[in-house]
Amino acid sequence: MASEYSSLAHALTEALVDMAWFIDGADDDHLDLDDAVKALEGVAAVMKHLSSDQRRDLLDVLGEMTAAEADPARREFLEAFPRDFGLIDES
Repeated sequence: MASEYSSLAHALTEALVDMAWFIDGADDDHLDLDDAVKALEGVAAVMKHLSSDQRRDLLDVLGEMTAAEADPARREFLEAFPRDFGLIDES
C-alpha cells in the first residue's frame, strides 16, 4: 500500500498541524482553554529544540502544505505557523 505522503517528515508535519489547527479552533465547550494553551506551548517547545536542518526541513514541508491548501482559513493558519511556533526569527 503506497502512502499519500512523500516522507515520514511530511506525514508527521501534517499530523502536528492538524492537531494544532484543531486545538487553535476549539471553543471552550470542546476543550479547556488552559489545556489548549499547554498543548500549543508544548508544540512550540519542541520546535524550539529542532536543529537548523530539521527546522529547514519542516519549513519546506509547511511551504508545500501552504501552497496546496485550498481553505483560506487553514492557509492563513499554515502561513502563520512558522512564526507562531518559533520556527523563524521575528527580528
